[in-house]
Amino acid sequence: MVRLSVEKVAKTFGRFQALRDVHLDVAPGEIHGLIGQNGSGKSTLAKVLTGYHAPDAGGRVLVDGEPLRLPVHPRKAAARGLAVVHQSLGLVDDLTVVENLRVGRFRANRLTRAIRWDEERRDASAVLERLGRPVPLDARVGELSEEERATVAIARALQDATPGRGLIVFDESTRSLSRAGLEHFYDMLEDVVATGTAALLISHHMEEVLEATDRVTVLRDGVVVEAGLPTADLTENDLVRAIMGRTLEQVIRRAPSGPAPTGSDGGVIVRGLRGELVAGVDLELHPGEVVGVTGLSGSGHDELPYLLTGARPARQGTLQVGEDRHNLARFDVGTAIAAGVALVPEGREHAGLALELTVADNVLLPRRRTRSAVLPVERAAETAVVGEWVERLDVRPPDPSQLVGKLSGGNQQKVLLAKWLATGPRLLVLHEPTQAVDVGARQTISEAVRRAATEGCAVLVAGTDETELTMLCDRVLVFRDGRPVRELTGDFTPDEVVESIFSGHIRKRLRSATPPAANG
Repeated sequence: MVRLSVEKVAKTFGRFQALRDVHLDVAPGEIHGLIGQNGSGKSTLAKVLTGYHAPDAGGRVLVDGEPLRLPVHPRKAAARGLAVVHQSLGLVDDLTVVENLRVGRFRANRLTRAIRWDEERRDASAVLERLGRPVPLDARVGELSEEERATVAIARALQDATPGRGLIVFDESTRSLSRAGLEHFYDMLEDVVATGTAALLISHHMEEVLEATDRVTVLRDGVVVEAGLPTADLTENDLVRAIMGRTLEQVIRRAPSGPAPTGSDGGVIVRGLRGELVAGVDLELHPGEVVGVTGLSGSGHDELPYLLTGARPARQGTLQVGEDRHNLARFDVGTAIAAGVALVPEGREHAGLALELTVADNVLLPRRRTRSAVLPVERAAETAVVGEWVERLDVRPPDPSQLVGKLSGGNQQKVLLAKWLATGPRLLVLHEPTQAVDVGARQTISEAVRRAATEGCAVLVAGTDETELTMLCDRVLVFRDGRPVRELTGDFTPDEVVESIFSGHIRKRLRSATPPAANG
């Protein structure tokens, strides 16, 4: 028996056909991957399965051999064991963790109808412990980190899994998890599917698909180009060829190194920076250089972007950009923008973009933050700026009037980057800039960042994606206990980045004269 069967499902938006005769089979006890570029139709299919979108006439969706009436009614789908963790996670920010986990599942006293909070808290705590992340039960979800939010959403779906039946769809919902968090998630998911429950793992990350899934289906432009490929014998190059129609070497090219620093060059100097995690960091960046910072969770590398840009208050420290010197303990976002310091944060939906506004409005927000009116001559100039960045970053569709919330995740990330590149920053700081984007969008974003560097911008990239850091950065600083303990330069490899993250010894590689080996 097939746990989930999708037959000839199509979805059209106006003149745009997002899905065309999609077919997909997921077996009991299987973790099935679904991969493709941004805009390939992955999330559209997930929304069809949960009733968010009504499919075109003619297709069928079956669970355990029985057809679901289309469009899918969410409660009826849930009753059949179909659960989804959406890309947006679907959490209520104003409720606590335990309320988000247990809403719709509360057990009340038969006589008083009062909720048995001790039992609810016990059940919520148990599922979070299985994921290896003890998120505070009484914390409001809106105050949690991106990884904690993802953990809550995943736990909510996993707690409802009934042994031997049902299917859970994970729509890009693991993108904010750390390596340790992913390992706990994979272990728990293996336990769940071992009972016969199935999982559909929608992901941009080829490594995740190859590591965690049994088979994979590939979408390209709304069409299934490969169905149910066993992943045991696949390589990243095989997947890239299926996704893009090109090889890994053709898609990802190592960025050229920036100019070697030569004394005082009007770059960026950080001295004595301290925050909650960062502990006395000194740092220099030069125009034309892309510097990466990485480390394990809690090492301080992921706090650094926000301290440098006024998004979080520093306890002490100074930032010098060119000849301008700033006290980071009294630095705020407005001052940062005026100083030419831009931040592309992690979590674009919550921290970086206004999803209810258009592409144009989002791109123009930084320059409009202090103005109440726009003159006609300024509006014409703004239109030209937006058009230029939509074209340069290949935002699809290329429509500045499109609501950002309607775009795919990769195109939202392009808009977020355009918003800050359009300000002409002197220092560009990015946190996980290619998180949850496909390999094609990753290349576009990487090229835009490198171009900013070649035009004289100093760039700092904080992240944990070893491939991204290798392809994008001239050097990488590895953080531990709040400060850099290792520096990689020259032709370092993704494996060296990973090894450095997990090693506490200081080592500096000498720049190699040999060309970098092809990655993949």
